[in-house]
Amino acid sequence: MNPTSPPASGAPPRLQLAGITKRYPSVVANDGISLTVQPGEVHAVLGENGAGKSTLMKIIYGAVKPDEGHMHFDGKPVQVRNPQEARALGIAMVFQHFSLFDTLTVAENVWLGLDKSLQLAEVARRITATAAQYGLDVDPARPVYTLSVGEMQRVEIIRALLTDPKLLILDEPTSVLTPQAVEKLFVVLRKLASEGCSILYISHKLHEIRALCTACTVVRAGRVTGVCDPREESNASLSRLMIGAEPPALAHRESSAGATVLRTQALSLPRVDQFGVDLYDIDLEVRAGEVVGIAGISGNGQKELLYALSGEDTRAASGMVQIGGQNAARLGPRQRRALGLHFVPEERLGRGAVPSMGLAHNLLLTRGDAVGPGGWLRMRQLQAQARGIIERFQVKAGGPDAAAKSLSGGNLQKFIVGREIGARPRLFIVSQPTWGVDVGAAAQIRGALLEMRDAGCAVLVVSEELDELFEISDRLYVLAKGRLSPSVPRAEATVARIGEWMSGLWHADVQAHLAQQEVDHAQA
Repeated sequence: MNPTSPPASGAPPRLQLAGITKRYPSVVANDGISLTVQPGEVHAVLGENGAGKSTLMKIIYGAVKPDEGHMHFDGKPVQVRNPQEARALGIAMVFQHFSLFDTLTVAENVWLGLDKSLQLAEVARRITATAAQYGLDVDPARPVYTLSVGEMQRVEIIRALLTDPKLLILDEPTSVLTPQAVEKLFVVLRKLASEGCSILYISHKLHEIRALCTACTVVRAGRVTGVCDPREESNASLSRLMIGAEPPALAHRESSAGATVLRTQALSLPRVDQFGVDLYDIDLEVRAGEVVGIAGISGNGQKELLYALSGEDTRAASGMVQIGGQNAARLGPRQRRALGLHFVPEERLGRGAVPSMGLAHNLLLTRGDAVGPGGWLRMRQLQAQARGIIERFQVKAGGPDAAAKSLSGGNLQKFIVGREIGARPRLFIVSQPTWGVDVGAAAQIRGALLEMRDAGCAVLVVSEELDELFEISDRLYVLAKGRLSPSVPRAEATVARIGEWMSGLWHADVQAHLAQQEVDHAQA
């Protein structure tokens, strides 16, 4: 079946929801939602952070029980009480926050969700075959704790594909994939749809929804506010449906960079484990009043470089890492914060925030301005700070005491970014700043980064979103196979050029560019 064609005559809908309602103490996550998905349809669910999309998907998958409403699957009424029953029906889900065991291998994690009569070696063989078929490169023998976020996402997608689903739910599946990997994934999804698999697709990337999906349900504040064909909409019209307005345009003016705040000189580090990436002669410079972007495909040394910069890895030789002109190579995170460095990691839960702790107490992970003499906490000040972040960044949460794990991914990201920005750093390093964040919030975060730059902060952004890097960066580097390219001004960077550099092919390009500059100079 062609994914754009209507379902076969007389075939019942693959999924039908009627009046789905889910209440929590502080919010009504889903309020009488109805939704219909046809066989072979790629159906988007669009809404801003906290609109109730992920809760609805978890209800379909049996991970959350609705308070009211009915669900039909292939024309039959069903009550999905747990994910095991969902998988038995043919429903598979790739969560935005991954459900993988760090200490197990890729193959062992995938095996947990499959028929236990299969041998582990057979599961590993199927993973390799599926990865090759769909261009999702992953090694079945690798422990999950050695994977980057992008690689973990590939594991989740492969695990879902191996169940031969009738309905595949994808929650922000491309949030940390490169444009090339996204195109490969879309080929996979179109092929699945043509074979009759229905796909529920959650994404904040409006251009992806328009390119891939054949139907779209818009959710705002837990209610369905519209149904449309995204192929007939523009990014602006979809944005208006989702948040009621178009996101504000970024005011990006040319920077006037000052003194060097961060410098690495010939930073070389061997991998910590056999599945890591060695870093080779990393020469990086970030100056006050500029945004520097680092592009690259996940798993090319980003994790290792960020550990070395944040102070979580202190193996670098003296002088290899300098902050504000001071040798910081052997300093830990707390000592680097004293020099003005604040850092947002890509892993929100467990590294950027303690899941079970309230938002106010999560401020204490990196900020001590509400800690009094003797370690006593000034709770009023702490809660006021948390409320200030919630208000400024429009975080949807049940207040300063809401547990970090109770927030949607995008809202938690806004809070963590706000926490670090509020510390007024001299050097701000952020990894995947708008991963899983809606268009309005993404514009707000990017705008805040530019405001920091204009106030004299040195900003380093590591992102797999090329559009994001082109939008906010003054200079760009590319990280490939543990090596860092020369920097290129944003005005001289193109998607094609950066895409080539992501494969490590910058040496010939740089030489050709220098030769052309010499020719231009001679002619002048």
